[in-house]
Amino acid sequence: MRMYDIILKKRNGGRLSDEEIRFFVQGYTKGEIPDYQASALMMAIYFNGMTSGETASLTTAMATSGDMLDLSGISGIKVDKHSTGGVGDKTSLALGPMVAACGVPVAKMSGRGLGHTGGTIDKLESFPGFNTSLTVDKFIENVNRVGIAIMGQTADLAPADKKLYALRDVTATVDNMSLIASSIMSKKLAAGADAIVLDVKTGSGAFMKTEEDARALAAEMVEIGRRAGRNTIAVISDMDQPLGYAVGNALEVKEAIETLKGNGPEDFTRLCLTLGSCMLLAGEKARTREEAEEKLKAVIRDGSALKKLAGFVEAQGGDGRAVYDTSLLPAASFTLPVKASEDGYVQRMACDEIGVCSLILGGGRETKESAVDLSVGIVLQKKAGDRVSRGDTLALIHANDSQKAQEASKRCLSAFVIGKEIPGKRPLIRTVLGA
Repeated sequence: MRMYDIILKKRNGGRLSDEEIRFFVQGYTKGEIPDYQASALMMAIYFNGMTSGETASLTTAMATSGDMLDLSGISGIKVDKHSTGGVGDKTSLALGPMVAACGVPVAKMSGRGLGHTGGTIDKLESFPGFNTSLTVDKFIENVNRVGIAIMGQTADLAPADKKLYALRDVTATVDNMSLIASSIMSKKLAAGADAIVLDVKTGSGAFMKTEEDARALAAEMVEIGRRAGRNTIAVISDMDQPLGYAVGNALEVKEAIETLKGNGPEDFTRLCLTLGSCMLLAGEKARTREEAEEKLKAVIRDGSALKKLAGFVEAQGGDGRAVYDTSLLPAASFTLPVKASEDGYVQRMACDEIGVCSLILGGGRETKESAVDLSVGIVLQKKAGDRVSRGDTLALIHANDSQKAQEASKRCLSAFVIGKEIPGKRPLIRTVLGA
């Protein structure tokens, strides 16, 4: 088998066999196939696409290119959750304890943030002492004992995806549905969960800007999961404005804690209940979505979800007192209000620009090596549909550097579009696939 023939076949619109895809993935992972040939194949796939069968084969080949996590030592049906990323998306921080408190084991691998999209690992490290560098044995032990554990992704998990993504990033071949789907799902399959719930975002702050593209990606990933024998459910949710009000690591942790106390923002709470219901159904702890939602609401009311968060934090070396006393979390040295310059209604906001504001303040990474300031960010005071008067505070900038605060403030103000008409409301949950 020759790599030249595989490139030629796909360039001419042919369908690659399972054997050809495995040959490519194994050879490239081992360094036997050069970057220029891999780049040529990625470009051929970009223009000619892949069938659902080819995409599933590519996903499986990437998933098995390194370690496959064995979670058989964890009792019960393990359900993983993945979000395609957005602004203010602190869902795992509240959702994990809620689901674990309902009896579904949560064994999750998460990553760090890059750019303006925050990472779950960074947010969790807002708890003093919190450690995500767990051994697999400790990870499994914590899930069995506490009901939930979250660890950083290991270097040996789907190494083919890591190599291919870096190549796609510099060859303008990232934006292809099959390649995106196989990248996400290869890591999920390798992480060993029995079922997978996906939160696919759509809107100005999401990777998928249109609902049509989000649906296509969701359907592709659900099909991959089905072919791999994993119960896979996809929720398509809105990311045309930040989720909740807090954007920034420790600020988002505080908002997640408030949500577990029953005081969370309406949109964030609704998303947690929707995703959580899917996880309880997949984990066979409820028979209907309504029953699942009631169970999730119950663990918020009786405080067991909040207690689960504290136990989870302590089990991974963090200071669980911060769950009950958020003054122990990192805090910025000052705040700067962003004031409205006119009367009217917030029509919309450039969601990704709000994320960039957090990045400017130091709350995100320009590169993988960048240090993150866990204390900074933005807390919105107004969102789409809200009435504002000139001089009203639209947002509060939490900062440690006055120059960065001024820059973020100007950018934040320009992200708000204010008009005279009351805007139509965009639904948060668009659809659920695979349930």
